[in-house]
Amino acid sequence: MAKTKEIGPVYQLKITLKGHKPAIWRRFLVPGHFTLAHLHRVLQDVMGWMDCHLHCFAVGEERYSFPYPGSDWEESGDRDSRRVRLEQVATQEKVKFLYDYDFGDGWEHEILVEKILPPDPMLKHPVCLKGKGACPPEDVGGVWGYAEFLAAISDPKHKEHEDYLEWVGGEFDPNAFDLEDTNAALRMIK
Repeated sequence: MAKTKEIGPVYQLKITLKGHKPAIWRRFLVPGHFTLAHLHRVLQDVMGWMDCHLHCFAVGEERYSFPYPGSDWEESGDRDSRRVRLEQVATQEKVKFLYDYDFGDGWEHEILVEKILPPDPMLKHPVCLKGKGACPPEDVGGVWGYAEFLAAISDPKHKEHEDYLEWVGGEFDPNAFDLEDTNAALRMIK
């Protein structure tokens, strides 16, 4: 007899990039049975990151990450993010935990469990509900580098204005967020 897939609670999460004003955030739905490794993939898509760097989750005193081959992961003390589900670490509403992406640039995000909803068999993939602000470009230098980048591209007289615009592909709108594009990417996640 074929085993049916377990349907668990649906989490409404809000992720906010720390340290930047105005706030850059996303609100989305994700199945509670997703592992933290799976949640990482969702976060990359909702925020607009390119998954080019290491990451970890910090939930209370515990850290969770992916054991990358050739890294010093065993010595880190981190737990394997492929082995723990969201519903195991975020057991109630209003819980907050951290998601760090790109340890060099230091992009810290706060994740808030806004709601834990009943199971929804129609939820086949994560869904972004709303968001605000563009994701900063990869490798821009963290919050401080992003502030420098924004200052340079907004001032045609800035000595790095043209270089930054060329580097980013010609234009960049820090207020842009495309909900349709985000959900198109999320539909690829099962």
